[in-house]
Amino acid sequence: MIGKATLLEAIAGKNRGLLSTDAQHQQILAAIAQLEDRNPTPRPVEALTLLEGDWRLIYTSSQGLLGIDRVPLLQLGQVYQSIRSANAKIYNIAELVGVPFLEGIVSVAARFKPVSERRVEVKFERSIIGLQRWADYRSPDYFISQIEAGTKFAAIDFSIENRDQQGWLDITYLDEDLRIGRGNEGSVFVLTKG
Repeated sequence: MIGKATLLEAIAGKNRGLLSTDAQHQQILAAIAQLEDRNPTPRPVEALTLLEGDWRLIYTSSQGLLGIDRVPLLQLGQVYQSIRSANAKIYNIAELVGVPFLEGIVSVAARFKPVSERRVEVKFERSIIGLQRWADYRSPDYFISQIEAGTKFAAIDFSIENRDQQGWLDITYLDEDLRIGRGNEGSVFVLTKG
């Protein structure tokens, strides 16, 4: 039986999936599936105290997210998904690093609505893309507080009105420091907290 430690060991050194071979990816997916079968939180959408906080992405199969690493001169830095359950908000934040003073940020703010005991519907509302310096980016928590205060950033900052910019996320594993989710495009996400 595969546990958390086995999954974390399989993910280690894979740079969120950028460095995993097809065979390693299949091994990781098998470890994820076995862990999901032993989810200690049967109704994760209702476990708001566990969901709340800043989660750091440690593995994904999302080619859209991993594709950010292909931006010339920049590399994908830390990726966060911050959940603010009181406001039913999700903030996805990807840091871009590489050239000094040109570190970037790609962020999307969304509202979520529970639709089952493990699925949330996600409606994207705002996107912010630009240099960390111009967006006054210091940390996910500080950045989110600025978004929630209504700050307009010196970056590409726009509302997302398109109905096609929606999706869903199944939370398939949740404990105090590990979360696994599966998205509507077939991607898997493994995140840690703390």
